[in-house]
Amino acid sequence: MKITKFAQSCILLETKGKRILVDPGNIQFEESLLDEHWKDIDILLVTHKHGDHIHVPALKRIMTEKTKFYTSQEVKDAYPEISPEIVKEGDLIELDDIKIEVTKAVHGFLPHLKGGKEINENIGFIIDDGEKRYYFTSDSICFDNDYKCDVVFVPVCNHGLVMGSFEAAAFSKKLGVSLVIPVHYDNPSYPVSLDKVREEFSKLDLNLKVLGIGESLKVLD
Repeated sequence: MKITKFAQSCILLETKGKRILVDPGNIQFEESLLDEHWKDIDILLVTHKHGDHIHVPALKRIMTEKTKFYTSQEVKDAYPEISPEIVKEGDLIELDDIKIEVTKAVHGFLPHLKGGKEINENIGFIIDDGEKRYYFTSDSICFDNDYKCDVVFVPVCNHGLVMGSFEAAAFSKKLGVSLVIPVHYDNPSYPVSLDKVREEFSKLDLNLKVLGIGESLKVLD
């Protein structure tokens, strides 16, 4: 398994001969991504409708005949020009050797999200390649669950919208993970202290790996 992180919450997973792209958004987007990284995508997953998770002009170029695209009904309603397969919490997607569980996610609320920006249907994904389980929480605050995974991609920016470093560490610990990769800290409007993030995860003896934009990591099976 190879993991590559891009801005905000976008992750490319390469496993079992598949290229899986999650939440390609508009923050720090560059056209070169489409030629160098966001290409030959087998599975495309989008958690919710905010632009930092779905950049429609890029998505139109990412999609090919082989690309399987899954997202929520709310995303489809927000962008009628796209043609995804609709999934919801509790669904199971099976594609060759890969299983994808659609999970609960709870987006935080601030008054400025009123007027069409609020998220009423948010989903996460657990990708199981038969060797390890990779959990994308989406932009979520803490909630009770019985999920288990090996690797979690968890937001850490707080600001009332998602988990902060303290909550994200506690949430991750309960999952029984062997590796945490923090996401959702690249928006300058919502600054994050990565030193504080490292401190909170260290307190719970969690293996935290902060990836730079475009940086890759190989995870052994």
